[in-house]
Amino acid sequence: MTMPCPFRRLTSALAVCAALFPVALFPGALAAEEVTLFAAASLKSALDELSDDYPGATLHIAYGGSSSLTRQILQGAPAQLFISANQAWMDRLERDRVLAQDSRIDLLSNRLALIAAPGSTVQLPPARGFDLAAAIGDGVLAMALVKAVPAGIYGREALQALGVWDSVQGKIAQADNVRAALRLVATGEAPLGIVYASDLGASPDVRLLGLFPANSHRPIRYPMALIDPVTPEARSVYDFLSSEAAWAVFAKHGFIRPQVQP
Repeated sequence: MTMPCPFRRLTSALAVCAALFPVALFPGALAAEEVTLFAAASLKSALDELSDDYPGATLHIAYGGSSSLTRQILQGAPAQLFISANQAWMDRLERDRVLAQDSRIDLLSNRLALIAAPGSTVQLPPARGFDLAAAIGDGVLAMALVKAVPAGIYGREALQALGVWDSVQGKIAQADNVRAALRLVATGEAPLGIVYASDLGASPDVRLLGLFPANSHRPIRYPMALIDPVTPEARSVYDFLSSEAAWAVFAKHGFIRPQVQP
């Protein structure tokens, strides 16, 4: 499906306020028509592809942990769109009346995955009472921040539900976001890690040990909303990202629709 759009070709950059808001950035150049999108780090691969393929305005995309991005928005960062990796941080913006009225939607869903470093021979699908501590051994379990970043929060919930949190909490290496946790496993610094299923494509050498039971943690939702004041350009990008054309790209990168979350 091809979406008509009045924008010039979309390029990927964030040169504005980078010193004040240190997040992962797209390279590129600025243009007159601009839209700034803040997005959870786990969306990077999919949004990179969308930014390359979609003709439109210059889009500045800042990636980071949803908690960090939310705080930056509350401090005045120039975000016009936000895609969070969980509901709680979007709830915070809604309570503070930062979001444009009636613009909040559940855009995507995901699954939580246990992964092993390249070359690992561990066979350990997540299940109640599974001996995760023994599999970690003298190493560490890579996770996003377990009290602040959605992937870490979901991971902690899952480990608690499966009855293994107490045995592994002293072995956890916490990272600022889920992609940083993925890198720890991909480089062999951590033998095991917990990431989203959609992250696997970003590091194909890591081994998938299994998906966590969907009922072991709260449903993973990616809400998207416009930030007041809304420009026509921001509205058009919002419409594109919620279109079937964009959904095909998200699906290719391992995301699922919220209504089919098991």
